[in-house]
Amino acid sequence: MEAICREISLRGAEFGGFEPLETIYFGGGTPSQLNLSDLGRIIEAINEAFDTSKVVETTFEINPEDASPDYLNGLRILGIDRLSIGIQSFFDDDLKFMNRIHDAAQAKSVIDDVRAAGFSNFSIDLIFGVPGQPEEYWSANLEIARSFNVPHISTYNLTIEEATPLKKQVDRGLVQPVADEDSTDQFTFTMNYLKGHGFDHYEISSFARPGFKAIHNHRYWSHKNYIGVGPSAHSFWWAGLPAKRWSNVKNLRRYEALLQQHVAPVDDVEHLSLDTLADEHIMLRLRTADGLNLNELEDRYGVDLLSQNVQQLADLEEGGFILPIRNQNVRLTDLGKTICDNVTSRLLPSETPSS
Repeated sequence: MEAICREISLRGAEFGGFEPLETIYFGGGTPSQLNLSDLGRIIEAINEAFDTSKVVETTFEINPEDASPDYLNGLRILGIDRLSIGIQSFFDDDLKFMNRIHDAAQAKSVIDDVRAAGFSNFSIDLIFGVPGQPEEYWSANLEIARSFNVPHISTYNLTIEEATPLKKQVDRGLVQPVADEDSTDQFTFTMNYLKGHGFDHYEISSFARPGFKAIHNHRYWSHKNYIGVGPSAHSFWWAGLPAKRWSNVKNLRRYEALLQQHVAPVDDVEHLSLDTLADEHIMLRLRTADGLNLNELEDRYGVDLLSQNVQQLADLEEGGFILPIRNQNVRLTDLGKTICDNVTSRLLPSETPSS
């Protein structure tokens, strides 16, 4: 805690005078393991180091097993106004497979508890593509979320990461991964179902009822500056070229030792050219419902994609992967959203053969 507060002070001295904070996000691990007094210390340190007068959203990630009524009420008192709840599934079989601590009953009851504490703005995470999951479970997960009138849902396809117990089970043939076409079918069903029940599919993984889009996440998708605090935290700052992205050291003891000496706990630093930023912008904007604005891409990043990739754009439109270009906006169709990474790779300037 002392190290985190020192880093906040250090970052505030370096960056706090440039622009006020707009959003604060507690996540990237399990912040709901913090007791309320320690969380209060962090918030106090942020208020001292930065201008927080313009903050419009403060989000806190929480797991159902940590969301007691007293804890939720404490979060509200501390100024948390949005929650991201790691529900993952409303079925015990799924939760056991994913080694979650909470059960299906807690997954449902937490929503009522959150509302009782005064939170109207919250999101839940749900995971599809779970091996061995009965076909009807995924549609039932969405129906249960809808029945609770959840304002925001983030859906993610289960990924099998290297050096994890699940990867070892797959390698040994103990677990059969869900076929790509089945995951695609589940994602397509998700888009159709949630849009049919009043949700705006405003980013590949994100569905929101009107008025409940995540403001903080939009900063990532728009190349706005953000500061990450804590071991392994990532940051991005673009005040001139090259832009800079850096990550903090992962080891907790080293992190603490550096901050005891009032040294920034930086591990890796990457300097980003305008070409790299342009590639990132294309990738990020194509994930959003607003899409990629070609005028902005040219004005801010110096890339005339329409001239450079006119044939690729025509082919993607003919294939039904992008909508006809209107007002210089390139937007994915639902079919295109199922292969977003593939579409992106076809449009990146760095991937386009020179003529």
